Amino acid sequence: MIMNGANESSEEFLKVYDTFSDKIYRYCYYRVYDREAARDLVQDVFMRTWRYLTQGNTIENMQAFLYRTAMNCIINASKKAKRTISLDQLHDDGFDVPSDSSSDPHNAIDAKTLVSKLDQLLDDSYREVIVMRYINDLDPKDIAVITGETPNVISVRLHRALKKLHEVLEKESYGTV
Repeated sequence: MIMNGANESSEEFLKVYDTFSDKIYRYCYYRVYDREAARDLVQDVFMRTWRYLTQGNTIENMQAFLYRTAMNCIINASKKAKRTISLDQLHDDGFDVPSDSSSDPHNAIDAKTLVSKLDQLLDDSYREVIVMRYINDLDPKDIAVITGETPNVISVRLHRALKKLHEVLEKESYGTV
């Protein structure tokens, strides 16, 4: 989708909002673990995007632009105030991840188990790609565009993160952790 601020109407932008706002919210929420902060970030993302378009700029890949903007907003917010809430708090707050398995064999890990382990086991770069891939359902090419990495780097990062999760989960299932 190519949007040029000078030529696009507010109705078109509302369609973009309707299409992507839930996905951007989930992405923000899984990065900051705070519902209100995630809502504020989503608002900031779309305000910045609207401002960018109204200045006459063009966006060729709206999804990538929104995720990149969200990532930048999260980084800016984290510089202002550090928040550390465990992923267990997500479940206490009633936020639940659907546990379905797609055709991807790496998705065999139950989503609830994965979410409960992410904070404990993975550094930010691994956690970020896991969330984008398995919670936001983005493919490695889209993640690469969003993060500015190559698809190969993203695939390797996903593989390593999943391998680490599998190892730990196997150890736990045998009671050795």
